[in-house]
Amino acid sequence: MGRDTPNGGPTRREYVKAGGAALGGGLLAGCLADGDGEDDGERAGENGTSESTGDGSYTVSMAPMGEVTFEEVPATIFTRLTHHAGMAFALGRGDDVNSMHAPDYYDALWNQFTPRLEGVELDWTGLFSSWEPGREDLYDLDSDVHLADPASVVQLGSWDRDDLEEIEERVGPWFGNTLSDRHTPAPDGWQDSYEYYGLWEIFEKVAQVFKETDRYEALASIHDDLLAEIEANLPPESERPRAVMIGASSIDSIYAYTLDNPGFLTAHIRPLEPSPAFEDDVTSQSVVDMEQMAEADPDVILALGGFHPDTDIQVIRQNFQEHEVGATITAVDNDRIHAQGARYQGPIVNLFQLEMTAKQLYPDAFGDWPTYTEGPYPEIPPEEQLFDRNDVASIIMGEF
Repeated sequence: MGRDTPNGGPTRREYVKAGGAALGGGLLAGCLADGDGEDDGERAGENGTSESTGDGSYTVSMAPMGEVTFEEVPATIFTRLTHHAGMAFALGRGDDVNSMHAPDYYDALWNQFTPRLEGVELDWTGLFSSWEPGREDLYDLDSDVHLADPASVVQLGSWDRDDLEEIEERVGPWFGNTLSDRHTPAPDGWQDSYEYYGLWEIFEKVAQVFKETDRYEALASIHDDLLAEIEANLPPESERPRAVMIGASSIDSIYAYTLDNPGFLTAHIRPLEPSPAFEDDVTSQSVVDMEQMAEADPDVILALGGFHPDTDIQVIRQNFQEHEVGATITAVDNDRIHAQGARYQGPIVNLFQLEMTAKQLYPDAFGDWPTYTEGPYPEIPPEEQLFDRNDVASIIMGEF
């Protein structure tokens, strides 16, 4: 899938103009060869956004890009944030990801979960770290699709619409949605084309890009069943714990994260409906001190990133226990400081984190959560699991 250099002549890809206002400005999208999935002209269901055309190409629609046309299923995948990389992983394409933000960090975190999925392996170490890539970086990576939100790329400040169009035309299309993370306002010029989605809605559209709707539907069925079990067993509102989520890198300056804000960053917490311990003056990523933590007096503290192998959750617990004020907090006194994983979660991590958080918040309803100190996701007895690991592993490996 070669192409000419950025300084010379036409590209070698054939591009089909998107049928709508792609990227809000009529950009071009695509890559070479024939698709191998749906019959020509067949849509992907009532709410689907994928359509094959008579020449073998197919289109997938998602804000803010609009309709994006593909000439073949992409083989190499650029990502920035891990919710998109996690979607590729869920579709059995994790090894085709060539870039992501902090790849070594997130490789280690994702591989805290893969040991519970027999036969599933993942290696993101050493990939290009793509938090703020340059145009030349994307030429060098030569990706068939950029699973990244063009509006969020513009927010970096070093990209404009002309840069996006150049990469779209000469390398590969943009396809992603990130500002649904917490319904972040779109930048100037993008508001009219922007729409917010849930994590699994974005995943459905990404699955259509790779013609993997069957795999998506199999995982979505597991997710639906898990949500139904959670909803059926939630205790009454009066019996739900008061909770906070923190990033406790420093005991003196603690990052606080809200639990009920819209967006996929809370996709593993919002369905469980805990009672937020912080008042409305504490917004997501507010910095609080121990006195504010004590004033909120949560029953449960969820420590973001505490599941990462480079984070010692025991030290976080010890910091609270040895602090004169922190030791008075109910969650500390009752040993209910629990490790969490990532907010920019893909669908597989979302399944684990829904189970994990359900047990951390409501052990009487969903079974005890083992006291986690280190190592991979704890082994939960099969009868206490909220979803079947073998089913998930089979779907990822394409053996369902």
